[in-house]
Amino acid sequence: MSGPTREDAEKAVRTLLEWIGDDPDREGLKSTPERVVKAYEDWFGGYRDDPVEFLRRTFREVDGYDEMIVLRDIRFESHCEHHIAPIIGKVHIGYLPNRKVVGISKLARVVETFARRLQVQEAMTAQIAHCIQDVLRPKGVGVVVEGTHQCMTTRGVRKHGVAMITSQLLGHFRSDPRTRNEFLSMIGRPSIQG
Repeated sequence: MSGPTREDAEKAVRTLLEWIGDDPDREGLKSTPERVVKAYEDWFGGYRDDPVEFLRRTFREVDGYDEMIVLRDIRFESHCEHHIAPIIGKVHIGYLPNRKVVGISKLARVVETFARRLQVQEAMTAQIAHCIQDVLRPKGVGVVVEGTHQCMTTRGVRKHGVAMITSQLLGHFRSDPRTRNEFLSMIGRPSIQG
């Protein structure tokens, strides 16, 4: 069974334009359904990608390197699944390698894949961490996501300057306070005593 066609999607956009009270046949809106569908193909391209594939190519010749690897400030744009409003922010990833490492661009591609789907930030945080843990099998993974949710800043309570912070800590990042604090320090977050 195949899903809706591109033409179906464009008709849906046209219906929404009529529903809000505008004329989809006026000059400025004539090509809007086509443009919106094209934008959706880009914004939600993560459904076409497999994040596991990005992590499959690893490097084992790292001269015994076994210290933490951190990639911070990975910018992302996503959309909340409740309002299809943008979530914009950054992701910080750390992992303790277990005899193999992955190219850092691959970590950014994992973030991009999950971000380019309808999301809840908590779920996206866990998806990124578990994908890295499941494929690389490191000694531990830490993921922190900071996001500004336009569903909260442009509608509803309209509170600006608010960022949501979520984290998922696995392995040594969860069980060892020193590892956790080293990671938090490297991404510019305060340490947690424990």
